[in-house]
Amino acid sequence: MSVPITQDVAGAASPEAAIVAALGSRSIVLVGMMGAGKSSIGRRLAARLAIPFADADSEIEVAHHGMSIPDIFATYGEPYFRSGETRVIARLLKSGPQVLATGGGAFMNADTREAIATHGISIWLKADLGLNAGRIARSCEPRIRARPCAPSSPSATRSMRAPTSRSCRARCRTRRSSRRSSTR
Repeated sequence: MSVPITQDVAGAASPEAAIVAALGSRSIVLVGMMGAGKSSIGRRLAARLAIPFADADSEIEVAHHGMSIPDIFATYGEPYFRSGETRVIARLLKSGPQVLATGGGAFMNADTREAIATHGISIWLKADLGLNAGRIARSCEPRIRARPCAPSSPSATRSMRAPTSRSCRARCRTRRSSRRSSTR
């Protein structure tokens, strides 16, 4: 189900306030491949809009009492992880408005896509594959660098996910830029 994002926001004090008013209780949900910038862009967008930021991967780790995502994969396997990821995202979507960064493969799950379509506005972030790889390699987050689900063939993974990305409300290419310039 898709909910229109346009509403009458006449009298909003700023473009940011108009966006938040148009969201109502929905979340802005950032999806895309690992390294596309979902978490870093999400934090900045949330700050700009003065709404909370949530990272689904961090919330999954909290739900597992601090167990890292690589450890969850190693201990329980990917199907277990994906099932929990779906539940965590569904729970987080009830807390809007917010900016929510999802895991790289989360949007591939049909139930997750449906929940996002019902309770959020999905934006697919896409970066050049070399940029994705560089961001992952430079990441200060050990859970990103050690991720067992990091695509062994990013090009094949992107091709496989491309049809699903078309169901997002918007698509945005990310690129190298300074943090200062991206917040203007």
